[in-house]
Amino acid sequence: MSKKDSSFFIRRLHSLLGVIPLGVFLLQHLIVNNFATRGPEAFNVAAGIMGNLPFVLVLETFVIYLPILFHGIYGIYIAFTAKNNVGRYGTYRNWMFVIQRITGVIAFIFIAIHVYQTRFQVALGHEVNYDMMADILENPFWLVFYIISILSIVFHFANGLWSFMITWGITQSPKSQQIMSYVALAIFVIVSFIGIQTVFAFI
Repeated sequence: MSKKDSSFFIRRLHSLLGVIPLGVFLLQHLIVNNFATRGPEAFNVAAGIMGNLPFVLVLETFVIYLPILFHGIYGIYIAFTAKNNVGRYGTYRNWMFVIQRITGVIAFIFIAIHVYQTRFQVALGHEVNYDMMADILENPFWLVFYIISILSIVFHFANGLWSFMITWGITQSPKSQQIMSYVALAIFVIVSFIGIQTVFAFI
């Protein structure tokens, strides 16, 4: 396989993993966490079901952690090697390109911290429950950090979905790409609302 073919394959894999499984996991994770809006008991039951799935460690490793590491590390490589044209060509899509890279870096940092604050604590004998998240989010710094990070992750997913549709040849015409822009915006607004509503449910 030539270097050009290898780069093409890696970028396709990077694009695919951003939607499946990571995008699916993002939606599932936010929906499960949104049970916090129904009270501590509802959240604890939902979190307990997810935490006690059969082969949960295997599922988390191969469906979440390894794809996140690949997508995140390669994404950061793209972010710091890409040639941004905003200063020269201040177009909407160029700005989306830059913001996509910035939000990707924020997302990667947040996920590392969030895993430490939750899943790593499980390894130390603690339980992921409502009280754990409430304790984290009562700190104003973490509250603001979580809000910014959730908005960044959701934007990264929604805008990445727009790019995914082009990369995989699904939206080829300008009209279809414009329609997908509106779809991506709707996804950003709806999923962001679910995420922010969830955060404030712990306060």
